[in-house]
Amino acid sequence: MDVDEFWDLIERSGRETDTREARVAWLVDELSRRPVEEIIDYDVWWRTTQNRGCTVDLYAAFWFVFGRGSLDGFEYFVSWLISLGRETFETVAECPDRLIEQPEVLRLLDRVAMFVAAMKRRQRNLDEEWEEHPEFELLAYVGFDAYERVTGKDADGLAEAVAARGFSGDFPLIPALGSVPHGEQWDFDDERELARRLPRIARYRGQQ
Repeated sequence: MDVDEFWDLIERSGRETDTREARVAWLVDELSRRPVEEIIDYDVWWRTTQNRGCTVDLYAAFWFVFGRGSLDGFEYFVSWLISLGRETFETVAECPDRLIEQPEVLRLLDRVAMFVAAMKRRQRNLDEEWEEHPEFELLAYVGFDAYERVTGKDADGLAEAVAARGFSGDFPLIPALGSVPHGEQWDFDDERELARRLPRIARYRGQQ
């Protein structure tokens, strides 16, 4: 499986299903019909793609656009960004500032604003009711589920097979172990630095 086939699977899964749960199941079923080597290929491309998104500027974009800051949340956000397809992912990975220009993000922010307004009027718990978070944790487990189904072995075997090819994932991020997003670290409270690094997002924040 090459990178084009990887992205074809990701994008087909979105076209052929209606829910996140169904999308994950579709991908697991599709991979489970393939040789184990292709499942390993898939996971190598998954980790490689995730690693491209593991940058401090994309973390900042996630932080400022969605008002979320946890490192776990950032990992699940990168998975969600991958789920949007190759063109969107590569555009944003190359220039995190363009996150705010993506149609899927703008539609989501509009829905969030309407939802928050409705919940405030009803005085309900926002986190309990809002189910369209820009995070897709389960998408990251597709390769493991397919590997277990095909081999009957523990999913650790997949991680070992990927490592044997010389690949590793940057996630999960654990600062205490020196695992942080790539790139020059900067102070997110510095408005001038925000405007320099992420000018589109800075303008968006000023319009809120």
